[in-house]
Amino acid sequence: MIDFGPVRARQGTLRELALEVTKDDLRAWTTEMVDTMLALIATSHDEDTTFAPHDPEAHDRYAASDEEVSLPWTLAHVIVHTTASAEESAALAAELARGVPFHGRSRAEVPWQTVTTIAQCRQRLKESRRMRLASLEMWPDAPHLENTYTPYPALGRVGPIERFLLGLSHDSDHLGQIEELVKQAKAGRQHSQTGRSGQQRSRSLSGR
Repeated sequence: MIDFGPVRARQGTLRELALEVTKDDLRAWTTEMVDTMLALIATSHDEDTTFAPHDPEAHDRYAASDEEVSLPWTLAHVIVHTTASAEESAALAAELARGVPFHGRSRAEVPWQTVTTIAQCRQRLKESRRMRLASLEMWPDAPHLENTYTPYPALGRVGPIERFLLGLSHDSDHLGQIEELVKQAKAGRQHSQTGRSGQQRSRSLSGR
């Protein structure tokens, strides 16, 4: 999988990273990224999608309401967020590759409250992979790599390849969070099961 470590450590830039990247690389990394996320949730249960993790540092400045600003993100929330961000990057990259000047964001996110089963999480990831791979088919044979814009000052100007890579980089940023959510949810399930087993044993003993 692509290593964004040097970019995060400011030992290189995204533009430098993109110099040797091809569309085939973007296809391969997209497939690998989604496969990695699917593997992380392979043993998750339905209740894990809505499990409220322990996250004292939770803060979402883009939250839809004041009540959600400090609300820890569930597994479902992270999945719909990462897929929406990657799809936005893929859509913008396709427009840049076609020579269309940047004209605003292109974001659509599934409401996380509607995702309550692990099957929905898996479906969202697979759907996102299909959409992102399909976006690469919109690139012309000679993409307009010189067509750039500046998402924010610290990043500098980005073209089609950099814009697509931003989605993968964002995915990568959330892998550890997904892994931690799965871990906490599993521990929560095991604790609940132990508690129920203890109650059942108590009732059994009291009935002798």
